[in-house]
Amino acid sequence: MRNVIFRQSEDGSWWVDCPSLPGCISQGDTREEAMANISATIDEYIEVLEDQGIPVPEDVAEDEE
Repeated sequence: MRNVIFRQSEDGSWWVDCPSLPGCISQGDTREEAMANISATIDEYIEVLEDQGIPVPEDVAEDEE
């Protein structure tokens, strides 16, 4: 799993993004749901890059942000 960043909204829902994949974001009503959703989104994002012959960016460590 790539590094991701979680943020909780005022309404209690969770937003999560993957810094190494620009624009790769998801959300969920719970942190667990957000994690499952971003995992699927990351897989789909990488699949599209590979299908288009675009290099997949390396993961970004937390201290590199």
